[in-house]
Amino acid sequence: MKADVLVVGSGIAGCAAALAAAREGADVLVVTKATEPEDAASDWAQGGIAVTQSAPEEFADDIRRASDGTADPEAVETLVSESRAVVEDVLLDTLEVEFDAVGDGTDADADADTFDLAREAGHSSRRILHVDASTGAHVLRPFLQHLSARDGVRIVEDGMALDLLTEEGTVRGATVLADGEVEPVFAGATVLATGGIGDCYARSTNPAGATGDGVAMAALAGATVSDMQYVQFHPTAYDPRTDPRADDGAQPFLVSEAVRGEGAVLRDADGRRFMPDVHEDAELAPRDVVARAVSRARDRTGRVVLDVSDLDFREEFPDLAALCDDRGVDLDAGIPVAPSEHFLCGGVAVDDRGRTSLSRLFAAGECARTGVHGANRLASTSLLEGLVWGVRAGETAADRGRGEAETVEYAPPRDSDPALPDAFADTKFDRLGRTMDEFVGIERAPDGLDTARARLRRLKGEVDAYARTRVSRSIYELRNACVSSLLVARAAADAPSAGCHSLVDPDEREGGERDEGGEESDDAGQGVTPSADD
Repeated sequence: MKADVLVVGSGIAGCAAALAAAREGADVLVVTKATEPEDAASDWAQGGIAVTQSAPEEFADDIRRASDGTADPEAVETLVSESRAVVEDVLLDTLEVEFDAVGDGTDADADADTFDLAREAGHSSRRILHVDASTGAHVLRPFLQHLSARDGVRIVEDGMALDLLTEEGTVRGATVLADGEVEPVFAGATVLATGGIGDCYARSTNPAGATGDGVAMAALAGATVSDMQYVQFHPTAYDPRTDPRADDGAQPFLVSEAVRGEGAVLRDADGRRFMPDVHEDAELAPRDVVARAVSRARDRTGRVVLDVSDLDFREEFPDLAALCDDRGVDLDAGIPVAPSEHFLCGGVAVDDRGRTSLSRLFAAGECARTGVHGANRLASTSLLEGLVWGVRAGETAADRGRGEAETVEYAPPRDSDPALPDAFADTKFDRLGRTMDEFVGIERAPDGLDTARARLRRLKGEVDAYARTRVSRSIYELRNACVSSLLVARAAADAPSAGCHSLVDPDEREGGERDEGGEESDDAGQGVTPSADD
């Protein structure tokens, strides 16, 4: 199979890249693990999409401040300066997304200045377009429908890219597993838009399947990967473990920062509102600050709730209210919350056009490190970043890859041994998640990171031994998650505290004995993946 542009992933970044490439006349193939829109993290996005209003420098200042001063100035300028135009072009004019507007909230033809703009943590003013608290679904689903009906775009669902095809440092496509068969896809240019690493952690706001595929494939091919230590935790995910009314098997869900933007406050188990003592912006402090404060309050008192009594929660957030009702949450008592892994701020290093360090390879969305977020992402900028960089990567990939797909020699993966039971991957993922949650979570100690690296090296070695002679989605997802986790742990051990990467004194950390797993050389650094025997 051949294509001018191969796009791996079907979230907002992948869709934007596919649309932009098709507009440039390229033959586009989208390969996605998803079978339904909700399989993509973009579909789960609640709060909305931040857009430059009358004060672009204020928006840029908010991004830089949330990043703990580490955001790349040129990347921030690109995001802020292009936000309004790309949202109007793609979301309003092309997809006709009906963002909530002032009045009845359904005026699809409203001028941008008439939209009901929300404010979230870290934002100094209202600038966030939204559809209730389920914006992602109202963006991604029409996007997928538009692409499905568009000439020049083919979509392979329930397919997984296994490895990139390379020839002398140039990426020529990828091997793809679909319908039980492995087939090479030769492409003039390849765009990775595979999302985040939620499955590396036991608790995450990501949908299942967020296994760091793009990061791992790029690293294995030799692409530069950077800022992997910056894993953001969302401070307010519903926590059924501390909800006395939760049904057995009740599942967590994200409680949008927009709820705090409208006046909800955080209280510990003693009923005390603690955020004003932590930061001058209280509940609207940067996300990393709030997440650490919630974690410490839970450790101290056993429980934290989001008090929504000062707002008309059911009227303003009907989708979230329905989720609470489904789980039996007593809104009068507050919504029990806990931090959960949410977003990878680092990833495959790219420039302002989504180009990676490898020729003909691009990346966009959560798997890419654009520099916009630095050490911590400002709320409601992920959809925007995916849209802006997806469009730019798609345009450039089309220019680079149109008519350039070439067949190259490749060695198909061996699949000579019997398939493994489902429980094999489940057990390994459980080990992986417990290790990452305990030692590479919201706060990290140097000795804990040593323990994590030792455990992750052993786990990856076990997985690699099975992956050498078996081909399955679960085994490759597990491999990718192990590679991504090792890159996070390594980067965390080598970097000073900043933003959502917080190192703590070992004496302040409770639990976890040092694992005598031996030391490794960390000279691989960023951009070189750990080998099987690391």
